[in-house]
Amino acid sequence: MKRRGQLTEEELMIIRKKVNDTEAFEKFFKDCYLRNLRPATIEYYQNEFHAAKKFSDKQLVDWKQSDIENLILESKKIMKITTINTRLRALRSFYNFLFRNKLISKNPMANIKLLRDRQKTIETFDSKEIEKLISTIRKQKTFVGFRDEVIVLVFLDTGVRLSELVGIEVIDVKENKIIIRKTKNLFERIVYLSETTQEQLKRYIKIRGEIDTNKLFISIDNKPLNPHSIQTRLTRYGKEAEINKRVSPHTFRHTMAKRMIVSGVDAFSLMHLLGHTDITVTKRYVNLWGQDLEQKHKLHGALKGLKL
Repeated sequence: MKRRGQLTEEELMIIRKKVNDTEAFEKFFKDCYLRNLRPATIEYYQNEFHAAKKFSDKQLVDWKQSDIENLILESKKIMKITTINTRLRALRSFYNFLFRNKLISKNPMANIKLLRDRQKTIETFDSKEIEKLISTIRKQKTFVGFRDEVIVLVFLDTGVRLSELVGIEVIDVKENKIIIRKTKNLFERIVYLSETTQEQLKRYIKIRGEIDTNKLFISIDNKPLNPHSIQTRLTRYGKEAEINKRVSPHTFRHTMAKRMIVSGVDAFSLMHLLGHTDITVTKRYVNLWGQDLEQKHKLHGALKGLKL
């Protein structure tokens, strides 16, 4: 049999040094560390890879498009679309890295798209619910209660994420603004405070006093506040106030965004205040609350009051 001059892909794989999952993970996570990705992001990749491997006896480096498709079909039986898409994003990052660095010959994610999901209504609090929540918290008349009130005010006023809030230090508070340093995208930003939040925050800092930690929000034992404990207490307050919505930092963030949009803040300004790197999410907020904007236009449109 006469041999061809060019080797087939299968023949090339025989002579090409092939990596296994352990080697691939080592190279991928080394790249993650070099790019200074957040520990939470690295943990997310680790968890998703571990979960994906349960769907097949093959190593991830040996997966083909059909394996990804099988993962999707099996996952749809037991998972929400958003959860599946979260896993697909992790796998896409992994395979893009391997293919870009010539560690695999074909990218199994090349023709795979995220699953379409219905856009769900984003919950926000109305004024009465906010007042009821604050009133419920104030009934405690304790340091923890006052601290939690200030936390809620900061959430509502600034729209900061939970991870950003626990990272705030006392020196980051500057009169009517707070410098947010522990951000999701590593870019510091400034958020602004209303007079009410400013005054309550000043009182909190005075009661907090000088202690060993620099963190702004602390536990009753003068330790930096744990994110989980904040969410637990918010959930409890929500039940006590009989609010039939999820009382969480993200609901406060959405509420802040809605109230800012309805008040006339433009999407670009809101994008910077919320720390979005892409205006797509911010535009979604604008579209969701279009009816509020329509009503505002009726009241304050450019032609309002003109005798034409």
